[in-house]
Amino acid sequence: MLRERVANNVFIFTSELYAQVTAGAIITPAGAIVIDTLPFPVETRQIVHFIEDRHGVPVRYVVNTHYHADHTYGTCFFKHAQVVSHRICRELLDTRGRESLERTRHSSRDMANIKLILPDIVFDEGTMSLHLGGSTLEMWHAPGHSLDSIICMVKEERILFASDTLMPLPFLADGNWDAYVKTLEDLLKQPFENVIQGHGEVILRGEVQEKVEEDLRYLRCVRDKVGELVERKQGLEALDQIDIEDCGKSRIPLNGLVQQLHRTNIETLYASLTNEPEETMPAPNP
Repeated sequence: MLRERVANNVFIFTSELYAQVTAGAIITPAGAIVIDTLPFPVETRQIVHFIEDRHGVPVRYVVNTHYHADHTYGTCFFKHAQVVSHRICRELLDTRGRESLERTRHSSRDMANIKLILPDIVFDEGTMSLHLGGSTLEMWHAPGHSLDSIICMVKEERILFASDTLMPLPFLADGNWDAYVKTLEDLLKQPFENVIQGHGEVILRGEVQEKVEEDLRYLRCVRDKVGELVERKQGLEALDQIDIEDCGKSRIPLNGLVQQLHRTNIETLYASLTNEPEETMPAPNP
């Protein structure tokens, strides 16, 4: 696990075991707020040790930005924290989350001790704020990557934890194209000092607008290209024509995983535009 300090009391943790997924922590004299967790127990336990042993404060809250396994499996290691999420996240954890965890337990010895933790505190509309030790974390619904996605801002520092709403390639297999575009357009209206992506590197202040605009161009490009194929009544094999770099994105980030995400994106759009049954499409990555 890699650790980086992005402000006086704000840290990010990046997995070296899975897809450069990130988690964060705001550490105050009154305790800590953890934003997402890492999927493998060994790395999340390192976060617990860093906060509770090295800084000597308890973790008061864990925020689940969405229900996907790579962001929530470590929640159970923060034993005395209250868990916060959107209402839809709690519902999805209690259904899809349970099913996914059961499969994972049987296929991975490392995950045998993972327990599903349902959020204690949920919100639905508007903005929810957590105040702790002089720091404020504001949270709001930002669907697109998934229906339950939220993003979080450290108000005093204007640091945005965007979770998977921003990552090296927009990924919408478990979400909605229209909602994703609206969420990104809304982000363009706000200034941020730094942005923590759900996977990958920190986006610095001068790069935020360019990054969001690039993601919007990508989403519109793949929608247009898939739409053209559907209009010509071409089959799934025609999707091979839609290259990731033709849509303005590199095939290199996340050790090449973005190519798989791109393929899943265009297959998801094809299914939605042709009304093919959802179960014919590949399941999204966590």
